[in-house]
Amino acid sequence: MQGKDSALIVIDMQRGFISSLSPLYIEGAAVTVPACASVIEHCRNNGIPVFFVTRVYSADGSDVEHTRREAWLKGGKPLSPGCAEEISAAMPEEFGSDPRDYHIIKPRYSAFFATSLDLVLRRLGVNRVILAGTTTPNCIRTTCYDAICLDYDVTVLSDCTSSKTPEIQESNLRDMANVGAEILDSNAFITSYR
Repeated sequence: MQGKDSALIVIDMQRGFISSLSPLYIEGAAVTVPACASVIEHCRNNGIPVFFVTRVYSADGSDVEHTRREAWLKGGKPLSPGCAEEISAAMPEEFGSDPRDYHIIKPRYSAFFATSLDLVLRRLGVNRVILAGTTTPNCIRTTCYDAICLDYDVTVLSDCTSSKTPEIQESNLRDMANVGAEILDSNAFITSYR
């Protein structure tokens, strides 16, 4: 399958979500780093645009979701300027960097909400978004649903996404499949998308 009209969207793969020292820690996120890194490399090597869509909170916390604010305050203000490096907005070193990558900061769960993502994807001629990152029931799922509402085809990479428990992960993958998302693991994606 050709991936020339596709783009990889890597969501919230940052220390503030991956590190067990963070109050925003997602169990299961760290183990997806190698699969995510393989997919990122594959996309770069095959001309598929890579978008890193991430969270960065202001130092005063004025843009932290009200449902996370208390944990954010008590837990060292992760993903904010001046927080400890292990809970910062930095991404895993395994991802490397490429000048062709796109970087977008999102204010809420969906990668499309109040960002330029849709505009840039349409300018690039993208019809399919490939989703990786954390967390599946929040950021991946809301991005998937928004993408479908915007008439994108959606592929969710099952071993490149994560939830707090395997049961939550499976339930959300099943729900996204039921609304029309393609669910693949990273090996199937790498084999089929070139």
